[in-house]
Amino acid sequence: MGEIIRTSEIAKRYVMGNQVVDALKTISITINRGEYVAFMGPSGSGKSTLMNIIGCLDTPSAGRYVLNNKDVSDMTENELAEIRNKEIGFVFQTFNLLPRASSLENVALPLIYAGYNKADRQEKAMMALDSVGLGTRAHHKPNELSGGQRQRVAIARALVNDPSIILADEPTGNLDSKTSYDIMDLFAKLHQAGNTIIMVTHEDDIAHYAHRIIRLRDGVVETDVLNDNITDPALLATR
Repeated sequence: MGEIIRTSEIAKRYVMGNQVVDALKTISITINRGEYVAFMGPSGSGKSTLMNIIGCLDTPSAGRYVLNNKDVSDMTENELAEIRNKEIGFVFQTFNLLPRASSLENVALPLIYAGYNKADRQEKAMMALDSVGLGTRAHHKPNELSGGQRQRVAIARALVNDPSIILADEPTGNLDSKTSYDIMDLFAKLHQAGNTIIMVTHEDDIAHYAHRIIRLRDGVVETDVLNDNITDPALLATR
């Protein structure tokens, strides 16, 4: 299917007063189109820093990062913002929805920056909401939705621009167990539909929905293995 992400010896160093912190020491990974990958690791392992670089929210201090055949290592803030809007769909632990906007308006937001007219924005946003089972909640605001429904709106927003990759940062962190399984079922369906998914999680049971697990420790890759024990979403119905 071809690679969509390649990092070549990327590192990230922060200078804090007289202290130098090597958040990432040297990371070289390749992720192919259509993969479902989980990043795991303890606090301070570098997994969030790596996610930020892959999501073009930050740039490496050293090394190269190629996303969908584009070298984004030295891009300007404006160039990174354009790449984020076109190539990446973000799903956050805290949903990051606008509280006074409807589900439809929240989902359509990335399309404003992409230059779509209002009619096309509404059509695409409605299709994205339908795809996550929330078409009937299009005009509800976040405070009128459950936590699971809010996360579905966030996932619809991540999908609306047809991104190259979906980045999910602790997507079940604010959800109860049953709702978490429902959301992971949705991610499994998105993956089966051909989406590339990269997820950060500290929960082992959530990581096992992914087909590949990369564990980080002290700024380096500790293990990078295919998951031989993938959780079957069909089991969710029995929980």
